[in-house]
Amino acid sequence: MELLPKHITLNGQPVSVSDLLQKEGKTEWEKEWLDFLKEWYSKSDHINVQTSGSTGTPKVIQLKKDFVAASAKRTIQFFNLQENDRVLHCLPSRFIAGKLMIVRALIGKLDLQIIDPATNFEFLKTKNFKFAAMVPNQISKILEYESWNLEFLLIGGAAIPHQIERQLQQFSTICYSSYAMTETATHIALRKLNGRNPQEFYHCLEDIHVELSNDECLQIFMPGLEIPYLQTTDLAELKDEKTFHILGRADNVIISGGIKYSPEAIEKKLESFISQPFMISSLPHETLGSQIILQLEESENEETRQEIKAICEQHLDKFEQPRQIHFINELPRTGNGKLKRK
Repeated sequence: MELLPKHITLNGQPVSVSDLLQKEGKTEWEKEWLDFLKEWYSKSDHINVQTSGSTGTPKVIQLKKDFVAASAKRTIQFFNLQENDRVLHCLPSRFIAGKLMIVRALIGKLDLQIIDPATNFEFLKTKNFKFAAMVPNQISKILEYESWNLEFLLIGGAAIPHQIERQLQQFSTICYSSYAMTETATHIALRKLNGRNPQEFYHCLEDIHVELSNDECLQIFMPGLEIPYLQTTDLAELKDEKTFHILGRADNVIISGGIKYSPEAIEKKLESFISQPFMISSLPHETLGSQIILQLEESENEETRQEIKAICEQHLDKFEQPRQIHFINELPRTGNGKLKRK
């Protein structure tokens, strides 16, 4: 596995990396990927990456280049990507998922097409790709088209809304949801969403396994970690050491009346029935400690409030039902689309 090849294939043409290292991007997204290329080819044995900030303040951490390359190799092997296969890079290169698209192309000698993440993806109707990675808000754009010339699609960065997952069933592109984090250099497990035998549980990639801590949070064991295992705050259910299901985050748990509630679990019960973006949250309460509320991304409307209230009464247990429904112009999100619950 060559970490620093002299050439990279862009849009079907081999391009000298040394020439690219001298180039300055004209737009922000071009600048981001060229800046990462310079960092990858620097003398340092690590790269700096920024966490998403979904559970707190974003922070910069260091990942060894060998560790990052091993993650890229697992993806190449899983999707059977071959030299000169055309792959689409449409993610911001300032985040780990975008950086990994570049690393995969380098070490796999793939044909990389890099485009503005804000594209409308209309070219997918006529141009063929073996593999692409996207976030859910990009998926909503391509769902407008009747078909795409794309063999494999990896979806990550944020939870996939039930409505999008249901719509994916009508497309021939094989779609996977990723379980990933910055600290593991993107995904450590994948879940097939459509086609034959879609999966409910995530399945760990090669050389990776998981366990549960005493508080039932996921622990990740993988080569290259500088610690025995990576402790997450994700509440999980395990079938075995390679197969798991995420229930929610321990640090998002709402304690109301002495009972613990997972906002993600409540949202899961409602997402098939509420078309607007929404989030389960909480507010302080004098006797309960915290009260469950629902925040809806829409202008305030009493008719909508009553509709949402009726949906909650029908599909939630008595004490899961939000005591208040708040209307909000825009739910708080990180740069890659994750809800900011804090």
